[in-house]
Amino acid sequence: MKGISDEPHFSVGLLEGGTSLCDVIDNHIYEQTLSEKKAFFVADLGIIMRQHVRWRTHMAQIRPFYPVRCNSSQGVIEVLAALGTGFICHNKFELELVQRHGIPSEDIICSGVCKQVSQIKYAAKNGIDLLVCDNEAELRKISRSHPNAKLLLQMSTEASRQDNELSMPFGCSLKDCRHLLESAKELGVQVVGVRFLISHDCKDDHVYTNTFSDARCVFDMAEEIGYKLKILDIGGGFGSDTQLEQINHAVMSMVDQYFPALSGVSIIAEPGTYFVSSALTLAVNIISKEVALRDCQDRVHDDLSPGDEPKFQYYMNEGVYGSFACKLTEIVITAPTVRMSACSKGPVFSSSLWGPSGDDLDLVMENCLLPELNIGDWLTFSHAGAYSVGQPFCASDSSTPPVFYFVSSRDWYEMQDSGITQEAPLKNLSLVPYFLNACGTSKDAALSIPA
Repeated sequence: MKGISDEPHFSVGLLEGGTSLCDVIDNHIYEQTLSEKKAFFVADLGIIMRQHVRWRTHMAQIRPFYPVRCNSSQGVIEVLAALGTGFICHNKFELELVQRHGIPSEDIICSGVCKQVSQIKYAAKNGIDLLVCDNEAELRKISRSHPNAKLLLQMSTEASRQDNELSMPFGCSLKDCRHLLESAKELGVQVVGVRFLISHDCKDDHVYTNTFSDARCVFDMAEEIGYKLKILDIGGGFGSDTQLEQINHAVMSMVDQYFPALSGVSIIAEPGTYFVSSALTLAVNIISKEVALRDCQDRVHDDLSPGDEPKFQYYMNEGVYGSFACKLTEIVITAPTVRMSACSKGPVFSSSLWGPSGDDLDLVMENCLLPELNIGDWLTFSHAGAYSVGQPFCASDSSTPPVFYFVSSRDWYEMQDSGITQEAPLKNLSLVPYFLNACGTSKDAALSIPA
């Protein structure tokens, strides 16, 4: 299978001797400048571990299930598996990926409300029984291809119904939930829970109240029909620590009210961006540039006039169809940092950043202030871990940028002290001491693998 070895294995650099992640990035940029100037990621696995600790602190009653499509790099999957998370898979590729990492089938949910028959049959063959469903056509397809499936009904929410009117609605109403429950009973398909999704930018507590109330109604309807539901999936939307605290405040009181501990209902959630966004930094190279002129009214034209200043258009070796696929989501791309350029401290100019395709849609950042850059200069983007690695959006023949994994010695020892490596050994991971010598180059550097 392309991109995945039979036995996933990778090396992680253990940062020692005062070596920082910035030192690592600069060293890799130096090495790439001397060779092919390819884009690459640097991953700090310690950040994922610290995010897990915060989750356990604020959301101890809720078990996380990580959506693989958010970032499917092998190091991320391996560490999250060791931390005890479950996994949400949206296609057959993701199902195969997590199984190759030894994830138990009971810790995998087959998501997506329009699954291919081959995906359903693969789940059935491999004992992956938890599937999401929100319509009768999908229900009948599942009943034929996976009779032992255990369904989570995808319920619509007030937030999803109020979203952009041009967006595709998902989830079923309370009325449709009853119909699906009755149809599932007739077909002999098990229903074990309810799933809903609330947008990460929702700040209305009433939406949470109404959604949990609706979920409780579905549980009660199911009991009338003869089902005993035991799982409530509250979806994702945990983009940052601040959002985690806000959602914790909004959610936990609803959990206690509608699904108290004595009810026996397991509460799960789907934090993706929360775990990986800040863990990866992307380094890209400038491969071309164009200069336009901008007058004091901010109009762009070709003829130089008094008061004009240049407006630069830079083309990078990664774009929206590759590592900046997050542009297609609600994630905001952070302003880049100029690395190892002689002009990095010069005056700044209005600039736009583009991918390599030449497509008008391949605009990564429309306006940012940067010093004048030269072809061959490097930019780094922090918080680049979500929807950037392993995505099927790439329209070019270029391979996915490699991921270089690192962890500080402090984070690694804390991970060991917490018992993580004893409870679930990181069997596919090899630690390699990493430090910079007096010349500024690495020694015993960690190997990289395709994402």
